[in-house]
Parts: sequence; C-alpha cells; structure tokens
Amino acid sequence: MQLSKYRLSFFSISGLVIIIGFIFIILGGLNPGIDFTGGSTLTLKIPNVDSSSEVRNSLSNTQYDNSIIQNFGNNTFFIRTVMIDDDQKKNILQNLDTITPDKDVEVLSFDLISPLIANETVVNAIWAVLAATIGIFVYIWWAFRNVPNPLRYSVVAIIALLHDTLIVVGIFALLGFFLDYEINTMFIIAFLTVLGYSVNDSIVVLDRLRSNTIDFGGMRLSQMVDLSISQTFGRSLNTSITLLVTLLAMYIFGGDTLKPFILVLMVGVISGTYSSIAIATQILVIWDERN
Repeated sequence: MQLSKYRLSFFSISGLVIIIGFIFIILGGLNPGIDFTGGSTLTLKIPNVDSSSEVRNSLSNTQYDNSIIQNFGNNTFFIRTVMIDDDQKKNILQNLDTITPDKDVEVLSFDLISPLIANETVVNAIWAVLAATIGIFVYIWWAFRNVPNPLRYSVVAIIALLHDTLIVVGIFALLGFFLDYEINTMFIIAFLTVLGYSVNDSIVVLDRLRSNTIDFGGMRLSQMVDLSISQTFGRSLNTSITLLVTLLAMYIFGGDTLKPFILVLMVGVISGTYSSIAIATQILVIWDERN
C-alpha cells in the first residue's frame, strides 16, 4: 500500500472540505446555543402542527421572531429565544394558540440560562480543549522519546487534531446553516470525544511507525510509513466501521436531541481515521524529506 505518493491529493481533499466549512462559518452557520449565550428555552407539544414554519409564522410579528425553532417530531417543538419572564412566556403561548384549533399547547419544559453561567461554560470549554491538547502533546513526546526527532511525532499528532477540529466545526457550521443545529454543551462533549478518538487513531499508526523505525532503520521514512499504514489499516478501518454502524443506529432510533451529538461523533470518526493515515504520517514524510 503506497499511499505516500498520493499525499498531495489527500491534502487537496482536506483543504477543499475545510474551505467549504470556513464559508459556512462566515455565513453564520455556527449558532451558539443557550449554554453559551444565555436566554430561555421552551419545549412545547402543539397538537395538529407538524411544521416549524407554522410556529415561526405565529411569532413573526412579535419580539420573538428571531427565535431558533427546531421540530423534534410528534408535534414537539424546541424554541430558543431571549431571556423571558412568565408574562412573556404567556404571550408566546397565546400566539401559538392561534395555530392549533383547540388552543391546547402543552409546555413540556421551560428553562432559563443566565449570561453569567453561559460565560463560565465558554471559559471551561476553552480550558478543557487547551488542557487536552497540551496533555496529548507532552504524552506523545515522552512516549516516542526513543526514536529520532520525537518532537515531530507530537507536532504531527496536534496537526491531525487541528485538521479534525476544522473538519468537525466546518461540517457542523454547514448543518447549522441548513438545519439550525446549535453549539451547546453536548457539542463540546462530542468534540472532546472526537479529539480523543483522533489521537487514538494517530497513535496506532505512529506507534507502528516507531516500531518499524527501530526494526528497519535502513528504510526510507516514506517506505516505513507505507508499511506501517498497511499493517494498521485493517484494524483502523474495522474499528471505524463498527463505530459508525453503532452511531448510525443511535442516530436513526435515538431521540432528536441526541442527533447533533451523534453527527459530531460520526464526522469525527471519519475525519480521525482519515487524518491518521492521510495527514499526520504524510506531514511526517514531508518534514523528513525536507531535512
């Protein structure tokens, strides 16, 4: 399996996907959820109403016309809006009563998130990502200390992480643009899980490369990379397919609130497998050839 000769194609594919993601980020596809902005959420059961456009139209002439509205199916709708009190909630419900014959809108949940809590969530999320990145960098540097240039292994693993981060965020921006998906605490949990999976995939390939470097020190690095990928490809592919099948089943049969979370994981699994083979190792080869 001689993949090193296709590295420019790999980089081009990644670059194209990342550019598309950036376009949707610029277009406003990343919708911060209430966990990050503060505000109010309503989960409502509205009999005989199946479309979120009907709900949106009923609020079009009010101060809540910019609310995010998601259809959870079974006449259930999720509304995220600005911070409101009980009187304002009643006003929203009165507007929604106009689109259901029996005026029997049922409030399943009503939650308030203060801006202070939202800001704390943002800070904690940033610190979690930074701590994870630093920990990964130091661990790989230490684990590969017995091979030449161990720092390079840490750097390419972090580059693979950055690659997967851009892919996941870009795809989520696309989904946010078309489906109004929001970035919330569940997204951060899924994102951190993706980082862990990406590192695991990269380490599997890099660790095999480390062993081959010790056993076949006379080979060119590009040859050792191809050999290492060949030796680990089956395992990585089987693991990824197993995970994707499980996640797909959860996406189909699970609740609507979990779907954005599961989609992030699915994109991360695909991107993590791809980056460990087509990005991290290929950057290592380029780095070696230029030195």
